[in-house]
Amino acid sequence: MASVLALLASGSAGLAQAGGAAVTTGMLEAAAKNTSSVLSFGMGSEGQRYSPLAQINTANVGKLTPAWSFSFGGEKQRGQESQPLIHNGKMFVTASYSRIFAVDMKTGAKLWKYEHRLPDGIMPCCDVVNRGAALFDNLVIFGTLDAQLVALDQDTGKVVWKEKVDDYAAGYSMTAAPLIAKGLLLTGVSGGEFGIVGRVEARNPKTGELVWSRPTVEGHMGHKYDKDGNASDNGVTGTPNKSWPGELWKTGGASTWMGGTYDPSTGLAYFGTGNPAPWNSHLRPGDNLYSSSTVALDVATGQIKWAYQNTPNDAWDFDGANEFVTFDMDGKRYGGKADRNGFFYVNDAATGKLKNAFPYVKKITWASGIDLETGRPKFITEGRPGDPTKGEEGKKGKTVFAAPAFLGAKNQMPMAYSPQTKLFYVPANEWGMDIWNEPISYKKGGAYLGAGFTIRPLFDDYIGALRAVDPKTGKVAWEVKNTAPLWGGVMTTAGGLVFYGTPEGYLKALDAKTGKELWKFQTGSGVVAPPVTWQDGGVQYVAVVSGWGGAVPLWGGEVAKKVNFLEQGGSVWVFKLMK
Repeated sequence: MASVLALLASGSAGLAQAGGAAVTTGMLEAAAKNTSSVLSFGMGSEGQRYSPLAQINTANVGKLTPAWSFSFGGEKQRGQESQPLIHNGKMFVTASYSRIFAVDMKTGAKLWKYEHRLPDGIMPCCDVVNRGAALFDNLVIFGTLDAQLVALDQDTGKVVWKEKVDDYAAGYSMTAAPLIAKGLLLTGVSGGEFGIVGRVEARNPKTGELVWSRPTVEGHMGHKYDKDGNASDNGVTGTPNKSWPGELWKTGGASTWMGGTYDPSTGLAYFGTGNPAPWNSHLRPGDNLYSSSTVALDVATGQIKWAYQNTPNDAWDFDGANEFVTFDMDGKRYGGKADRNGFFYVNDAATGKLKNAFPYVKKITWASGIDLETGRPKFITEGRPGDPTKGEEGKKGKTVFAAPAFLGAKNQMPMAYSPQTKLFYVPANEWGMDIWNEPISYKKGGAYLGAGFTIRPLFDDYIGALRAVDPKTGKVAWEVKNTAPLWGGVMTTAGGLVFYGTPEGYLKALDAKTGKELWKFQTGSGVVAPPVTWQDGGVQYVAVVSGWGGAVPLWGGEVAKKVNFLEQGGSVWVFKLMK
């Protein structure tokens, strides 16, 4: 293992010296401070989405104007949730239906396109989205809806390697941007609604060869792989049957569909895990480790160093897949997580010990709070949907109104953290749902829910709210309400700005200290992606992908009716200050 890591590090360093353009491990670990590139999802592997650039600031952001726009073209619009990467004069941006483009950074001209050939039987749960790629050496690497990984030459777009991750016919897919940590390619899997088994895998990014695999459902065996691809056991995840009854752990969900973050200061990679399967919690009494959790992994070995479960015995589809963003507070390294369940958590990044937990939405019905001593939620018994076997309503259990709704207080849209203001900027949604349980049995490739639901807005005047949250006190410094749900990510800068998009089509800039709106631009379709910024030739640029879609129009119930007028699209917009 050590020899593999050393070879990757030394090899990539040598290529960088020879060609000057290869992306190295060292470059990726310093990516958050690199103002001329955007080398990773999260604008740095820690996921803070903070830029030290200040050319565009609160005084002049009103002069921001389009530099160019690039259309993804064709009829394959749907949801566009991708974060662009910027390197060596090129923008690399993924699009719906497993496409990726290389675009000239200065002009917006297309350099090449790769369109993955998808089979007819793909089963993406929540739209045909892709959230981005990873860069390493001279490769750009991304996952596909049929659960494959594809590595392309950055200059030509030609396939260098391609690997099947799992069986799409069993419900597996890939939508997250891969993560490079310590010279290894770390990826998760999507498909929790189909009874798959979540896991994190490490590969050699130059060849696609497996190094280790770590399941995120208790009871499954981890594996490590030699140079010939032969697998050997690498320890069972947790203790078999300790928190899962019977055989349900075999199809336990806990998908790692949002990918991970990595902090060089702790040496750990952090992956959130999705809901346990099926949704009907009465079938699986127990905590159901490691579903709806944050899992910290040793990058070299794939061993779980610590895990914290946000929603034990989840009954509401409160995926814990949201990003764990590391930051400094009181001289220590912590991680912040705005969980889908409505609570914001602050954990010690090295040990996982809970430091703080508090609500960041107005209404939570499943728990009254989080016990800071035990780390466990204070469940509200009547907030759990009823057991279908009790015969309370014939073939379904008692219906309850639950908040947040299963799409979460926050979903895939990443938040941002500013070391300047010491605030997190969280795109939150206020909605609830009627939810009930139904009998269910597992069938390969079939939806594995065991529940029914209808989402409803909580307030007449807004659903989305961008909130500035203090992780130390739990107080909301300010909020900006939005009529439609927020589904796009956030970026903050040293220029005192917060950028985010809305389904109504706007990219907006706010004052990071006050929340005052300073600028907005209509992109022509809903923004459900995170913005980025970089500097080239002394000029700061801001970019965002536009294209309405994602889970809301597919699963949103009464909420979906409120936004059915919104138009689909597929383009990337780039802005700079007017001269």
